[in-house]
Amino acid sequence: DLDECAASPCKDHQYCLNTDGSFSCKACDASCVGCTGEGSDKCKTCASGFMKEDEKCTDIDECNLPEKVCVKENQDCLNTSGSYKCVCSEGFEDKDGTCVQT
Repeated sequence: DLDECAASPCKDHQYCLNTDGSFSCKACDASCVGCTGEGSDKCKTCASGFMKEDEKCTDIDECNLPEKVCVKENQDCLNTSGSYKCVCSEGFEDKDGTCVQT
């Protein structure tokens, strides 16, 4: 078997998987910018919104940062994978970018 992966035939956001007589390109984990294999522990660097923790790229919980990210009145922070959303608190709805009581 010829290791086609030695020539790095895949794109930057993929890793090469050598198979018998061939190879395939697989997508890197969403937490990675470039990778050497499957999973968040094989990242070359962590994607935005992720940080290296115990050799893995893990999600940063922006909602628990000391500096508040959702600063409008009656607004709550909702952590998402690699990011966050600012949503109106319960009993409030978004009216032209302001959270007003429902």
